[in-house]
Amino acid sequence: MNIEELSVSEARFSYDRSMIGTLVSEVRKEGCKSAVVGQPRALSALRMGMSVNTKGYNIYISGEDGTGRHSAVRQIAASLENDGSVALDLVYACNFDRNEAPFLIALPSPFGSLLSSHMERISGLAKDGMWDEAIALECELEDSLEGIGNPLLTTYFSQVRAALNRKNGDAPSYLVNMVHDGAADAGLKDVKAKRPLVEEYHPTHANMFGQITKQNAPCHLSLSGGSILDAVGGFFVVRADKILSQSQGQHSLWALWDSLKLFAESSSFTVSGDNSQDQLFIRPIVSSLPVKIILVGSDALYDKLCETDDEFLRLFKVSAEFDFSMPANKDNIKGTIAYILDVIEKNNLRPINEDAICELLRYSSWYAEMRGELTTKLSFIGDLAFEANYMAVRKGAPSIDESCVKEAMNARDFANGITEERINKEIQDGEMIISLSGTKVGVVNGLAVMDRGLASFGTPTVISVSVAPGSEGIVNIEHEAGLSGEIHDKGLLILEGYLRKQYARTFPLSIYAGICFEQSYAEVDGDSASSSELFALLSAIGELPVRQDIAVTGSVNQLGDIQPVGGINEKIEGFFSICEKMGLSGKQGVIIPRQNVKSLILPERIVKAIEERRFHIYPISSIDQGMEILTLRPSGERNIKGNFPPNTANRIIEDRLKKLYELSKPAN
Repeated sequence: MNIEELSVSEARFSYDRSMIGTLVSEVRKEGCKSAVVGQPRALSALRMGMSVNTKGYNIYISGEDGTGRHSAVRQIAASLENDGSVALDLVYACNFDRNEAPFLIALPSPFGSLLSSHMERISGLAKDGMWDEAIALECELEDSLEGIGNPLLTTYFSQVRAALNRKNGDAPSYLVNMVHDGAADAGLKDVKAKRPLVEEYHPTHANMFGQITKQNAPCHLSLSGGSILDAVGGFFVVRADKILSQSQGQHSLWALWDSLKLFAESSSFTVSGDNSQDQLFIRPIVSSLPVKIILVGSDALYDKLCETDDEFLRLFKVSAEFDFSMPANKDNIKGTIAYILDVIEKNNLRPINEDAICELLRYSSWYAEMRGELTTKLSFIGDLAFEANYMAVRKGAPSIDESCVKEAMNARDFANGITEERINKEIQDGEMIISLSGTKVGVVNGLAVMDRGLASFGTPTVISVSVAPGSEGIVNIEHEAGLSGEIHDKGLLILEGYLRKQYARTFPLSIYAGICFEQSYAEVDGDSASSSELFALLSAIGELPVRQDIAVTGSVNQLGDIQPVGGINEKIEGFFSICEKMGLSGKQGVIIPRQNVKSLILPERIVKAIEERRFHIYPISSIDQGMEILTLRPSGERNIKGNFPPNTANRIIEDRLKKLYELSKPAN
């Protein structure tokens, strides 16, 4: 047997203090300006989508919260300020031919104000019966706006002239309702300096498209504007899940998602009354309104919309996918450091030293579950910086140091550790039956991760297998009880494939095996316990005792190769914690996939226990390697004749399977 343990140098991970010190100096010299970090693909797609001004180039931004999706939009919008775009005014005007369908006219600022002031004067002249003066002023106004080239404005002026020539005395009809002042709303002196960016946090039909606010006023004067109209000429940002969860009225016609698509398609929209029972709806006549719609949502929701909505990809041609992790290269480390220092500076936190920054970067890699990666969820790093500052203030430290960061992390674990503590107490009290010493047949300690909000922790779980002659195959007791997910079911089917490939080459596989997660009453899913289940199954088939002081995690394929899993650090720490509470024997440890070594970011107390030979980690690549560790017996390889050597684990298991086949044969 050649069993290799994880060495202390392999177990320990930290960022190089001198290298981080150099990068901190560079960031301070360049200025601690934070930006979106580690998202080159998403930023490239987003910049293209926000720059291409043609139909259908609306944007869906996918990814997890905290990865900088909204910040990226603001960052790119700011860089597009001087692209020559002109701020727009929006004016509701009377449709003299169809009063119930007013015009919504878009004009370059400040021509909306010019139109509004002149039409107010014309209304006054009409009220006083001064028709010739009103007609002259209308001609003057039309000449002033002649160069705009808006067909809707031309139609409106034609109707106004006709009404004045008819001496239509309804003075309020000549007034216009300016619902968006492109210059004033942005607070700008130079109306060409900036494109509006509107982020709608509470999307409803009224908030986005306006509503009828005055019941007794002329139709065009009774309408208010909305946030999507405020974004004309620029960008409208909204959460996709909030749009899809909102509806107006009883019919799908008024679903907010349908309304948004209609606007994206043709700039058309409907305005309703503020009383949902009045059933009053107005559809303005509009020309094309340039608004770039940016939906922010999850990857799953993007996939769902692609599959279920035929119009989605035609209207949202740009997909910007934000990743949850990024390579821990120099640029990304500097970007993360810049973010940390920017948080410290903007929020007047205590100064932070380089050791603390190293610890925050280490936490970033831990969150990304890879030594060579950093999380792109920079806001999570900022949260930890705030909590570390709290620790520094509480103990009167002049700056945030490494100990403050560690204390903040320990405080998190303590605050979220009630469930973990209860489970560990149940194990200590014997209520949850888990052995941490000796050997058993068909019983293996697996490792699971439990999540509660942002907190997660690892805990051991007992996997047991019983075997008898039969033809049922492997029976998943969790599945029979309705507690098994589809991925877990698939993992158990893989186990049968392994048995056939490894052993049942010359005889049929005839077995009845029941696999169970003992004292587990929640749904089990995922395949990270498939290797543990296979070890327990092989132990039960061959009646081979396996060590109980070793816990196992890892996925397995039909060829017996061990595959990496997630949550490896929480799993190791969870098993170590219960061993520590029960008393470390010096033999306890965990079996993990070899590929997960690069994911290990372990607490110092575990590294110290490994150094002192009180705890062990065994990275493996195959089931045979794991069986040798668990049984302290060679697994054995087939010789040239295709036979396993005598007294090896594989030979014992194969002979036992042959015997089960013989016992399963029907009697003559």
